[in-house]
Amino acid sequence: MKKLLLTILASSLLLYANTNDEIKIIDKPIDFGEERIDMTKAYIKDHYGFEVESIEIEPRIIVLHWTADMSFKKSFERLKPQRLFSDRKDIVKASALNVSAHFLVKRDGTIYRLMPENWMARHVIGLNYSSIGIENIGGKANKSEDLTQAQVEANIALVRYLSKKYPTITHLIGHHEYRKMEKCDLWLEKDDGYRTKKADPGEQFMWEVRQGVVDLNLTKPKH
Repeated sequence: MKKLLLTILASSLLLYANTNDEIKIIDKPIDFGEERIDMTKAYIKDHYGFEVESIEIEPRIIVLHWTADMSFKKSFERLKPQRLFSDRKDIVKASALNVSAHFLVKRDGTIYRLMPENWMARHVIGLNYSSIGIENIGGKANKSEDLTQAQVEANIALVRYLSKKYPTITHLIGHHEYRKMEKCDLWLEKDDGYRTKKADPGEQFMWEVRQGVVDLNLTKPKH
């Protein structure tokens, strides 16, 4: 275990040293026109209880996810449309706004930015208004912790990049940990019946990423 920890720390620090402000991010925008912006504003009003003129946020949390699909193309196509697919019966009643994320990471560690980092994305119940979401290709059918070492290193680099760019960021969580944030002052969801069970991106992945950014002292959810 100690050897594994040292390996993770060494590789992540080397990656950060090599990338720093030069982290490679490829822009691949999803559809985010007036319809999606208006639906985002409506989501904020309906679920958080206040009105906004802009969907810009002050990032406080980074949330890591997996897509539950092994295909980059299919995962991107699910996030791209402005309106939610009808098969998302678990959340469609809450809003027609499609789910999204700020970043999508391929299995080889390639990082894609899908939307402006400081716009609100629908990716985590209760915490969208203060969080940046990072999706990772994998987690086949939500049953397997199969994310890659390249994705671990890419997420470490992204967390470092974002934490440096947005000093307001204080928390790093996995999607499966979001309900542990309900007593946090950043939790805004008004509908007590609107919750879903999540397994992504898994305990092991979160442990490895956290070890790679331990020096940032980011807060994790309390048990």
